[in-house]
Order: sequence, then structure tokens, then C-alpha cells
Amino acid sequence: METLSGNVLPVARILIVEDFPHFRRFICSTLAARLDLRVVAEVSDGLEAVQKAVELKPDLILLDIGLPTINGIEVARRISKLAPESKIVFVSQESSADVIEEALSTGAWAYVVKAKAASQLLAVVEAVISGTRLVNSF
Repeated sequence: METLSGNVLPVARILIVEDFPHFRRFICSTLAARLDLRVVAEVSDGLEAVQKAVELKPDLILLDIGLPTINGIEVARRISKLAPESKIVFVSQESSADVIEEALSTGAWAYVVKAKAASQLLAVVEAVISGTRLVNSF
């Protein structure tokens, strides 16, 4: 993690992986409310997500499941091998228990259903950055 200049407050570097531009903007604006969160890149497909994760080694990756080229679950599997220090939080419209269970089996730290993102995303991001896994919170 980086630190804000002159302060000891750590800055979490975040990669956003979301193919729907409107929702990507929502995530960015939600995170912008916090000085200790910095979006380092936004990507819209699975292959690019893996490349950016390896290149940037972000502290946190907010990852959708329904992506072009490679779905988010496969992206998470690849990232966990290639950039294991990056924590993954799924943010997806998928709400079936089977999909959530499969997503979390990749080593992800949390899962947020998009319909609940407005009320849950920031709290989940804060918890995961501080080292708390929320694998049973969906």
C-alpha cells in the first residue's frame, strides 16, 4: 500500500474490472469519497484484467463475473496464481448460491451483489483492505 504524502494513512490501490460503463462509474464515485482508496485502473474484459493485475499488483480488485473474453471466476483463478498478493472482491449481478460459492472458492475475500452495492460496497472494501475475509456475508 502507498501512503498519502505527509500522512501515515495507507492508500489502497484498486483495480476495477467491470464491463458496464455506468456501473463502473458508480464504483469509482463510491470509492472517490475516501482519500485512502485510489483507483489505479479500470478495465472491461477478462484478459485485460489479468494483464493489469500482473502489471500493477493492486491491493484490491473489484471483479465482475460476466465479462467478455474470460469470465470473472476464471480471471480470479488466474490472478490468484499470478498476483496472489491482490485481494479480490466479486461485485456481480449473479445472486445464486452456486455461483457465489464457486466465485468464493477461487480465494476471493468477499462477494457483493450489485443490487446491494450502494449500501454494502464501501463497508466491504474497508473490511477486506483491513484484512477481514467476508466469505459468508452474501
